[in-house]
Amino acid sequence: MLLASDAASPVFTWNLLTDLLDMWSYDFMVNAFRAGLVVAVVCAVVGWFMVLRRQTFAGHTLSVAAFPGASLAILLCFSTSLGYFGFCVAAALVIAALTRGGRDGGAEESAVTGTVQAFVLACGYLFISLYKGLLEGPTALLFGSFLGITTGQVVTLAVVGAVVLAVLAVIGRPLLFASVDPEVAAGRGVPVRLLGMLFLVLLGAATAEASQITGTLLVFALMVIPPATAQQLTARPGLSLLLSVAIGLTACWAGLIAAYYQPYPLGFFVTGFAFAGFVLAHLLRFAREALGRARTPIALGGAA
Repeated sequence: MLLASDAASPVFTWNLLTDLLDMWSYDFMVNAFRAGLVVAVVCAVVGWFMVLRRQTFAGHTLSVAAFPGASLAILLCFSTSLGYFGFCVAAALVIAALTRGGRDGGAEESAVTGTVQAFVLACGYLFISLYKGLLEGPTALLFGSFLGITTGQVVTLAVVGAVVLAVLAVIGRPLLFASVDPEVAAGRGVPVRLLGMLFLVLLGAATAEASQITGTLLVFALMVIPPATAQQLTARPGLSLLLSVAIGLTACWAGLIAAYYQPYPLGFFVTGFAFAGFVLAHLLRFAREALGRARTPIALGGAA
């Protein structure tokens, strides 16, 4: 009988076509790439609005809510996907319901968000302490894994992702208006509070999706870093959104390839590639600003 430890580890050969065909000969890797495609696109789009609306703290809290949700699912032996989505969406509804909005809405939302985060984190520790099985499952919840992604999970992710993107396509224009200038938008009849509540629910669903790839502790690898990187590169909304999707998908797929060949957590690779892009974007912006400052005296001298 051949044990898993006796099997030869995959070796990167620099023959990209052969390496990809070998990688995709395993169903779990095909499912991982399919799930990564869905999650990267959805998180890039939703995360772009989240960064624009300055709700990254809410996004972080919803990622923390994914931890007790999945832990409870493992403890009670039901679908972890149900646990992810159930807790994340429930936390989003609580934050939306307890935040009144208005001039002090930002401060109030931060207080409510912090309270919800403390409670769900305590619930996660409770469920983990009650869990008597091997710790490999909870570790995967925290740091991500591609080994357990099934075809059924991919279908679930695709359906939820399609619904999230469809709703965003409908509310995208007024949501953008409400995000940039909420007071003027409210004055023109835009339902700012309703849009905010609906967006938090979409954010909860997207966070639940990302948690199944990166783990609950590293959701920001796909929810924040690609949109923040794109918004550093350009101020044009359409182009920035497309760049966010491209950066997120590149980081996710590159992370899957690296994790296939190396025995380290998937979340680390996804986060590492995304962070490298973020740093490069800042360096490019600094270089562009320095070049602009260097040209300004020359231009002024020529005008004189």
